[in-house]
Amino acid sequence: MRLYMVRHGQTQANAEHRYLGSLDPELNATGREQAAALSLELPDSIDLIAVSPLRRARQTAEILNYRAHLPLQVVDAFRERNVGVFEGLTPAEAQQLYPELWRQNITRQWDASPPDGESISQVVARVHQGLVTLAEEGATQNVLLVGHGFVAKTVRALVRQDFSDLFDWQLGNGHWLVLERVERIVDFDLPVQSPLP
Repeated sequence: MRLYMVRHGQTQANAEHRYLGSLDPELNATGREQAAALSLELPDSIDLIAVSPLRRARQTAEILNYRAHLPLQVVDAFRERNVGVFEGLTPAEAQQLYPELWRQNITRQWDASPPDGESISQVVARVHQGLVTLAEEGATQNVLLVGHGFVAKTVRALVRQDFSDLFDWQLGNGHWLVLERVERIVDFDLPVQSPLP
């Protein structure tokens, strides 16, 4: 299976560099323009479109799908990471309001998370399961997955079976990458201990 991984277009919270997580804003004008431009870059050979349930991803997918008219398969496993009490805050605001959590670098801990949020290991497990399901359903297909920044990092790390640059690599809003042989994910055992550097 070939996977075209797309990060949704920009929202106002993205433009303001806020933790967005499970919050559900719509695309801003720039985000709609990014999605429209991206629709001209993607191949016509897409067989399946999987999308996060969050509005910004669904809006991006709808714009990308305007020619193909494929059914959108909403997959909860590909929603963005919930960063709990940090959601809606800029990094500076998070540091000011939650200095102890900030000192712990809590969003980069494998098995810990901000209060009411998800750990990296929890996100990896659910994204892995989503990829396994996609691979089993469409092993010979070209799949377009419209998701989020942290989801894209996770998908890339899982398919490459390498988490070494998880925090350094970033997919920008309205950008995409191609991942080959995603079906290998079915046989990939999730790390028991943190694989992060």
